[in-house]
Amino acid sequence: MRRMLVWVPQGSGGAVAQAAHRNGCEQTLRLAAEADGDPVDLLVLQLPNAKVEPLVADLDRIGGLHVSMLPRGVLALQPPASATPQHVVDVTWRSPLEVFLGGLQSIGSWRGFLAYAVVSGLVVWVGLFTDTVFLLTAAMLIAPFAGPAMTAALGTARGDWPLLRRSLARYAAALGAAIATAAVMSAAFRQEIPTEQMVAAASVSTAAVVLPLAAGAAGAITLGQSERSSLVSGAATGMLVAASLAPPAGMVGMSSVLGNWGMVGNGLFLLALQLLGINLSATIVFRLMGLRASGARYPRGREWVYRVVTPATVVLLAGMLAWQFTASPALQRATLAQRAAATVAGVLDDTPAASLVEVSARFAGVGDAGTDTLLVTAFAQAPPGTPGGGSSLERRLSRHIRRQLESSLPGVTPLVSVTVLEAPAAGSR
Repeated sequence: MRRMLVWVPQGSGGAVAQAAHRNGCEQTLRLAAEADGDPVDLLVLQLPNAKVEPLVADLDRIGGLHVSMLPRGVLALQPPASATPQHVVDVTWRSPLEVFLGGLQSIGSWRGFLAYAVVSGLVVWVGLFTDTVFLLTAAMLIAPFAGPAMTAALGTARGDWPLLRRSLARYAAALGAAIATAAVMSAAFRQEIPTEQMVAAASVSTAAVVLPLAAGAAGAITLGQSERSSLVSGAATGMLVAASLAPPAGMVGMSSVLGNWGMVGNGLFLLALQLLGINLSATIVFRLMGLRASGARYPRGREWVYRVVTPATVVLLAGMLAWQFTASPALQRATLAQRAAATVAGVLDDTPAASLVEVSARFAGVGDAGTDTLLVTAFAQAPPGTPGGGSSLERRLSRHIRRQLESSLPGVTPLVSVTVLEAPAAGSR
């Protein structure tokens, strides 16, 4: 439920009350008041969230109208007392007007916005430089990327080209500040080689598009739901958006200093993929909530903007996915590493002379000269008294695994190391 304060010139209160009841208002309180020395009718209205925008549109025809809406919902405890539980659990989506205004409130001053972007760039640089995962999590918490990502989706859903353009500018400015900060820090500390976390951030998975789609939908749902309809906080969904943006941004800045343009390209690919995915899923959710180009107190929306930007987003996203799946293995390293580990496990499962203990597979790096070298390390266990000795079995298994990987992963150069550990004889300590 939402509570609104409405005041109009004296004598117009009846028209407000009638409009409120037409739009499902359950409680109306009418008072005689004074505003700037003139008598007015003050009405306190309580109505369902979904009826806010229709009511505001209905009231716009009344001259001298002033509306104030409380930002938090209210608990309806009207009689009878036995109906109170039903009134309390009747939580609905916010109205499209509230969703739009709530998204606009995330646009703060440029000074604070860029300050957070720089700080997040510092923290993500430390996390990548020292291979400290929890610092990457901290950078996601303070990165200000969720705000412009959501307002861009709002601008798309509403057909608001000025809002969309300004959101994209803020998005680019935040990413640019984070990238530049990471680059300056790498240059200042004379970094010469990429770290493990940098390589991990640059290793793109074929499932990379799932994260931005989920993040965009979660962010839109957070803006649309009432504050008591879920225990998931806005900070959590904001972190989900930043999770797909902060590490690649820091990695791009650091890799540019190293001259590793392969990693820079992968990072820029990820950043573009995230923006398109977030915008597409969030726009769809906002449209399902009822956001349209036309609405109460909203003259700037143009339906043609939505009809042009949304298909363009779909086409660009599909093009990037097509590029990803054809540019193997450059943009599929994380997935190919998992597939290689599964191949090794399958080979050892079919080998009666040894059983798998552990296997790991990772690409040696991402770079122009580093090619696509895959490092595979496997530990196997052989029974006591294995014919031919462990070293002979290791060589046979290494050759067999290398041939299997070369045939199943074209374009990849596998370097395989197999260590056969002999099981202790029965009764030995």
